[in-house]
Formats: sequence, structure tokens, C-alpha cells
Amino acid sequence: MGRTTLRVELLRCTESPEELVAMAAKLCYSAAGVDELRQGVSQQDQTSFVSKLTDMGHLSPIEHASFTFGVEGVSRSLLAQITRHRIASFSVKSQRYVGEDSGVQDDGVFNYIIPPRIADLGDEEAQEFTRQMAQIQKWYDYWLDKLAVYGDTTKEDARFVLPNAAETKLVVTMNARELLHFFNIRCCNRAQWEIRDLATEMLRLVRGVSPVLFRQAGPRCLSTPCPEGRMSCGKQAEVREKFKHI
Repeated sequence: MGRTTLRVELLRCTESPEELVAMAAKLCYSAAGVDELRQGVSQQDQTSFVSKLTDMGHLSPIEHASFTFGVEGVSRSLLAQITRHRIASFSVKSQRYVGEDSGVQDDGVFNYIIPPRIADLGDEEAQEFTRQMAQIQKWYDYWLDKLAVYGDTTKEDARFVLPNAAETKLVVTMNARELLHFFNIRCCNRAQWEIRDLATEMLRLVRGVSPVLFRQAGPRCLSTPCPEGRMSCGKQAEVREKFKHI
């Protein structure tokens, strides 16, 4: 396929996440049993309670809600960033077992991501980037051929010539509390563009199924002065307006 772009899907999430969070939180302050709490929570609108809970910073109950995403069209560079968020589970397409051989690609080149700044330089520069990816494909194919005598282990060494631009696919699961932290850090304008785009799309998806838990989610400047100090992007009003509509 060659050049590809971000695609994110919310694969699974905790059923009725806000009800579960409310039940877990109320258990902390109630003598009632689980069945009684469950019935009471399900019969009432928990919006104001969950909102108050998060406003108070009582966030341990929201860890019970989890969200699983399927992600495609991202680079190995992004993979190095997102796996720094350690309170998460990751399953990643393996370059050791899944080859990038040109024979299975539509245009003879492995899937890759082109940075917007390079694309914005114009067609000539974008085509040069594409030519470079094609050259790397030739190097990769060369080493696949040379290492073929090692059988199934061929790909694990040939992959060393592949670039950070090479596409990967992953499934990632985070609980709601970790997602709030992830959005704080990665939705910020100072975050690297690719993981910022991913985080923003993930936020859009979880707001669709859990609008109360994530009503204030996003970069930290949505609710406080920008914590970046002199390194601030200087666009707080613009950022706040953007995240109102996600």
C-alpha cells in the first residue's frame, strides 16, 4: 500500500462504565451490599455523582472502567512513545514474524507514515520521501534473500534496516484514570504531532460512550493555566475551544 494514515477504533469498553464507577465509589461510603448498591445505582442518573467524584479528584474508582482500541496507520516512532505509558496493555504487530516483503504490498513498498511537515514541502519532496522508502524496501528484500538460509528467523535480522516511518498496528487497553493522564500529556500542542492526533481521536471515541467521565479530558490547560511555562504554545483559548467540540 505504501503511504498510509491513522485509523482508530474503540473495540471494547466496560459496559455502563459510569454506573460501575458510581457503584465502586459508593461502596466506599455505604454499609449496603453489592446487590443493593447495584440496584440503586442502575435506577438513578449518576451524572452529577460521577462529575462530583472526578471534580474532587477521587479517581481510584474510575480505574474499574477500561477501554480497548485498535490502532492502524501509525509509525514505529509512535510505538516508542505510547509504550512509555506503562499502566496499559499492548499487543503489537511483530516485525519478527510478519514480513514487510514487497510481494504482498499493492505498490511494492511497505506501509509507511509521511510526516506532515515533509508533505507540506510539496509534491517533489513528498515523492523524494516515497523514493527513499522504496529504496529501503529494496535493502530489506536484499537481506531477506541473503538471510533466507536461516529460515523462520530471517525477518528478525532483515527488519534492522526498516525506518521509524514503517507502519505498525496495535491493540491498546487503558483504564479511565490512565486515559485521563494520557490525554493530559498527549493532547497538548507540545506533544509530538502523531501521538497528539492519536490521543485526540481516542478522546473523541471515549466521549461517545462515557461523556461524564471524560467531559473535562484533554490537555491540562483546559482547566488550569498552561503548565508549560515559557514553553507554552500560547494558544490556550484556541485549544479550549477545540476540545469543547471533540
